[in-house]
Amino acid sequence: MISKVLIANRGEIAVRIIRACRDLHIQSVAIYTKPDEDCLHVKIASEAKCIGEDAIKGYLDAKIIIQTAKECGADAIHPGYGFLSENYEFAKMVEDAGLIFVGPKSQVIKNMGNKNIARELMQKNGIPVVPGTKVLNECKEEEIKEFAKKIGYPVILKASGG
Repeated sequence: MISKVLIANRGEIAVRIIRACRDLHIQSVAIYTKPDEDCLHVKIASEAKCIGEDAIKGYLDAKIIIQTAKECGADAIHPGYGFLSENYEFAKMVEDAGLIFVGPKSQVIKNMGNKNIARELMQKNGIPVVPGTKVLNECKEEEIKEFAKKIGYPVILKASGG
């Protein structure tokens, strides 16, 4: 059971998480950088901790965030969205620190963050996927053109990791 959550985000998303925590009778810890010290999420959280001077940099410092969570007795970290929410290395660091990452397991984030791996996992589990080629960087340009003619235009080329 989670009793205290550090919110590794700011602004509206942090406010929403704090309100959800309040509804669930869970203590909330807002983190903030100096420019955000008067923001609503800082004022309404159960407690608030300053993590630095730089407006954005602190929200991306995984080590400081995890250290702050441990120092204040949080047992979970909620990343919100953006910032570190899709960073599997951050989720892994949280897990390795013995804390709960509120979101997918680090391995799931890693797998779903790579379209080639995600596509392969979906196919292995019988989940339909749209027509596509094998890994593009293993295809010759002519193969890609032939495949595009076969499935019909328009086609989308996407980076596997983006």
